[in-house]
Amino acid sequence: MYIMGKEEVEAVRRVIESKVLFRYGGGECGETDKFEREWSDKIGVKHTIAMTSGTAALICAMAGLGIGPGDEVIVPAYTFMATALAPLAVGAVPVLAEIDESLTLDPQDFERKITPRTKAVAPVDMCGLPCDMDAIMEIAGKHNILVVEDACQALGGAYRGRRLGSIGDVGAFSFNQYKIITCGEGGAMVTNSAEIYERALIQHDGGCAFREHASDIGTPFFAGLNFRINEILSAILRVQLTRLDGILSALRDEKRRMMEELASETVFSLNPINDTEGECATTLALLFESPETVRSFLEQLGKRGVSAYSPINSDRHVYSNWEPVMQKRGAHHPARDPLRLSKPPLAYSPDMCPTTLSVLERTVYLSTSPTRSDEELKNLLACVKEAAARA
Repeated sequence: MYIMGKEEVEAVRRVIESKVLFRYGGGECGETDKFEREWSDKIGVKHTIAMTSGTAALICAMAGLGIGPGDEVIVPAYTFMATALAPLAVGAVPVLAEIDESLTLDPQDFERKITPRTKAVAPVDMCGLPCDMDAIMEIAGKHNILVVEDACQALGGAYRGRRLGSIGDVGAFSFNQYKIITCGEGGAMVTNSAEIYERALIQHDGGCAFREHASDIGTPFFAGLNFRINEILSAILRVQLTRLDGILSALRDEKRRMMEELASETVFSLNPINDTEGECATTLALLFESPETVRSFLEQLGKRGVSAYSPINSDRHVYSNWEPVMQKRGAHHPARDPLRLSKPPLAYSPDMCPTTLSVLERTVYLSTSPTRSDEELKNLLACVKEAAARA
C-alpha cells in the first residue's frame, strides 16, 4: 500500500452512513458502477467488471473467452501462481513458457509452446514491467490465439501509448494490499467485447439472472459463481484511482534517477525494459553474471541496512514452487482435475524452465517509493554502489 489517507476514510464513512453496502438491491448506480465507468475511462476500454480479487478477474476472463476442458493456456514460468490456477478453474491446463531478461514472457518460447490445443496466452506484466506486446500480439494473431493480459501488478502502466490490460482480448487487474492502488483485496476485468463481458459478468455473479441488468444480457444464463465486490471497497478504489497518476509519476521519477546513477556500474547491468516510459517503475531490477555475485551483493546491502531480494526467492511467484501444479492436483476431486484428465498428459518438473530460473537467480530487486526523500534516495544509492564495489 503506497498512499492512503482521510479521503478513503471519508469514502467508507459515506457508504456506511448510506446503509447500502451491497452493489445490487439498492446499490445500483452507486460506488461500484461509478468505479467501473471510471476504470474503463482510465484504461481505455468499453467494459469493466469490478470483483473480489485479481484471481477472480483472471478466472472470469477465462470464462468470458469460452476457455474450458481440452484447452491449453500458455503462462510465463515467473508470475504469481494465480495466473496458472485460473485456467484450471475453468477446466483448462496451464502450459509454462520461459521469461527473458525483461522478466516477462519470452515471445519466442511462447511460440514454441503452441500446440493444436492452445486456446490462449496470458502475458504477465511482472513488477509493472510491460511485456513485449507487439511480438506477443503478432504471434497470437498468426496462430489465432486469444490474449489474456495479466496486468495485476501493472495498474495504470502502458505499452507504446496504450494502457496495459487494453491491448489483448481481455485484461485483469488486482487491487490487493501490495498493489499500486488498493482496497485491501479486489480486482477488475476489462474488455472491449460485449460478448466476453456478458459471459464474464454471469461467471462473476451467480445471481446475474435476477439483477436489473438481466434483460439487457443476450448471453443465455449459466451457473456462475460469486465474485461480487461491495460498495465499501469500490468507494475506497474511487479515491485511490485519483491518486494513481501521481503515484506512477513519483515512482517513475525516482526510478529514472536510480537508473541514471547506477548505469555505469560494472558488477551488474540494468534489466532490459520493453517500454521505459510506460512501465510502472515499482521495482529496479539489477542483472548479475552469477548467483554467487548476487548473494555477495545482498550480503553487503544487508550490512548497510538496505532491503533487497532476488526474485528466485519470491516463493509462489516461481513456477517450481507451484505445488498444486507441479504435483498435478488441479482440483478438489480427481474427476474434475484438468491436470489428470488432460490427453495427452502434460509433464511438469522443477527444472522445466531453466532459463527462467537462471534469470531469476541472477537478478536483484530494489523497490522504489513515491514518498522517499532526496536524502534517503542519495543514501540508498551510495549503499548500492558500496555494496557493488565489494560484491
